[in-house]
Amino acid sequence: MVDLTVVILTKNEEKNIRKCIESFRGIVKRFVIVDSFSTDGTEALCKQLDAELRTKGSQLDLYKNKWVDYATQLNWGLNQTDITTEWSMRFDSDEELTEALANEIEQNLPGVKEPVNGIILRRRVYFMGRWIKHGGRYPELLLRVFRTGKAMCEQKLMDEHMILSEGTTTTFQYDLIDNNQKDLEWWTAKHNWYSNREVLDHQMTLEKEQGNNSSRDETLEAGGQSSGQASMKRAVKNGGYYKLPKFWRAHIYFIYRYYIKLGFLDGPEGKIFHFLQAYWYRFLVDAKLYECEKKGIKMEKQGALEVPSNR
Repeated sequence: MVDLTVVILTKNEEKNIRKCIESFRGIVKRFVIVDSFSTDGTEALCKQLDAELRTKGSQLDLYKNKWVDYATQLNWGLNQTDITTEWSMRFDSDEELTEALANEIEQNLPGVKEPVNGIILRRRVYFMGRWIKHGGRYPELLLRVFRTGKAMCEQKLMDEHMILSEGTTTTFQYDLIDNNQKDLEWWTAKHNWYSNREVLDHQMTLEKEQGNNSSRDETLEAGGQSSGQASMKRAVKNGGYYKLPKFWRAHIYFIYRYYIKLGFLDGPEGKIFHFLQAYWYRFLVDAKLYECEKKGIKMEKQGALEVPSNR
């Protein structure tokens, strides 16, 4: 069993949490669930999973904490839940390990020596049951495993990444999977919620550039170490995408994703995904930015996502 604690944030994740936990195939010592006061069967299911894991020498500990934002919640989980294992891992409840990655972690992680303190994993995204292979979406390279105490989540409202405080990284070969089991109504509601966070995050970035915010949180922009891909995407987004005209940039981004990066090869599910994620969502963000600028509005911080999934 690997000396590893997996930290997972939940809010009404009854449909996802079992497959998430079971994908580790009993290879890790401990799971830490930080729940934002779920109203479905998440808590009861976690208690059941803990009982099952303890028969195999593992355990699942459930904590509850009021949601502020993703980074705050994750860092709370990393710092306030008595993690004593050599390694820690950030994981989402709608994600799962492939069998190959579970085996790779079990076999290779115990042999990783310093100064390597972080492991970058490859993520593949599924949408409506289909693997989205094109449109620049695969593979996503993310720093997810790190020596306990050697990384934190950057304090951002959107696209927050783990930042390594010292040491170097290495990349494992096999994939983790993002395969949410909830419906399209939930997906669109979540992205509407995301769009408010994106607007506030952009407003805060502009304030920092104008010298109106003295925050010195460690981020990718400040040279924080994460995956090279994450740093490149952040630079392109802030230094390229947001320099383009509002609304037109959503058109350009969709064309890039769907045609130039061959998103059309992902079939009907890919057409829906790339249109909604690369065009509708980005256009919605621009519309809200326009409204805020026109009316002098500062977007408010968002609470935890509250979207029941009815199907």
